[in-house]
Order: sequence, then structure tokens, then C-alpha cells
Amino acid sequence: MSGPRPGTAVLVCASATLFAALAALVAVRHGTPLPGDGATHAWSVRHRPHLAVSLARGITATGTGPWPYLIAAAAGLPAGRTTPERLRAGALALTVLLAGQAARYGLLALIARPRPPLADWATHASGYSFPSGHTTTSALAGGLLSWGITRHIARASADPGAASPDGGPPLRGAHGRLLRTVRLLPLVWAAAVALTRIYLGVHWASDVIGGWLYAAACLTGAALLVRARPSRPGF
Repeated sequence: MSGPRPGTAVLVCASATLFAALAALVAVRHGTPLPGDGATHAWSVRHRPHLAVSLARGITATGTGPWPYLIAAAAGLPAGRTTPERLRAGALALTVLLAGQAARYGLLALIARPRPPLADWATHASGYSFPSGHTTTSALAGGLLSWGITRHIARASADPGAASPDGGPPLRGAHGRLLRTVRLLPLVWAAAVALTRIYLGVHWASDVIGGWLYAAACLTGAALLVRARPSRPGF
């Protein structure tokens, strides 16, 4: 059995506690903007050149629909060594994403926070505001793909017989630097999607922070559960 790491448990508790505290604050204030929400919203409304809005709409569109699910499923490709391992890892990633989404819909209905004023929207949106759906979905999908790449890096680094494509030691040199950079790209994408939700006026900043905290709790919680299970190839 691969035991859970103490650091993972700390991250689960910290992210879940912070999310619960923020959700409670939003609820007791009946969804009214929190400190900082008004200022970031007003700045976004005042700074909207046409090109920036078009770019933001394109980025925000990738945070919904089939794209996050394809990204999560793709986590299985680097996470496994064989086809069965990759299929299991991809199925695990999709399960985490779907479970997180299901619980998020319950939270949306429970907290029922209104969105910012409709007149300030620069894109279409629907439903309640907290936690931000695009933020949560992209953070879960991006985090899962980053996990898959990180598993590949860890496995390759631990394999004494492996060699990087440039002929050097495993994951050193240009190949290692490239992979370590690539694993950050899904997180950069997720952050970009989240920030467009504020910029386009359809979410308060605290909705986005809530989405990040909720996704962090889901991802670290899933990691804790997986590491507590009996070890299996591909996990």
C-alpha cells in the first residue's frame, strides 16, 4: 500500500477549510460583493478594448464544453506506461472531474449567489455565481493533466535504465527542462480561463478564488484517497 503523504493531508485540510470559510462568508452576506470584488469588477469594466475582449472570450470558451473533459482524459497518456495503465489513469482523472462537478452543482444551488450586474457582462453566462464553474472545471482538468505529466517525470527519474532523447541521464538537460515546463502549462491555461471570468464581468473575484480553493480540495483529496488504496500498476 502506498501511504498518504502528511503534506497532502495538510493541503486537503487547508484548502477545504479556506473554501468553507469563504463559502460561509458569501452565504451570510447573502451574495453581496466581498472586499475587493467591486474594485476588480470596476477595473475590468473600464478596461475592455475590443481585441482584449475577443481574446478573453476565446480563452473562456475553452473552460467549458468538451475541452476540460478531453484534457482530463489526456492525463492518462503520460501517467501510464502501458495501454491498460493509461486507460485506468484516464478513467480515474475523469472520475475526479465528474465527481467534483457533481458536488459543485450542489454547492451552487445551496449558496445561490447572484452574478454581477447583467449590464456589465461581456459574454454569455448562466446559473449562480459561487464557486465559478469555468474556474473550477479548468482548475480540475489542468491539475489532472499536470498530475499525469508529473507522474511521468517521477517514473522516468526513478528508472536508472532510462535515458533522455538527447542521450543524457534521465530527465536531465533539455528534455528534463522541457517536461518540467510543460507540466506547468495546464495550470497556466486554467489560471487564464479563471481570470477571463472576472475580466468579462460574469464573476466576482471571490467566485474565482472559491473555485480555485474548491478545485484544490478536490484534487488533493483525490490524491489522498488514491495513495491510501492498495497499490496497482498505473496508479
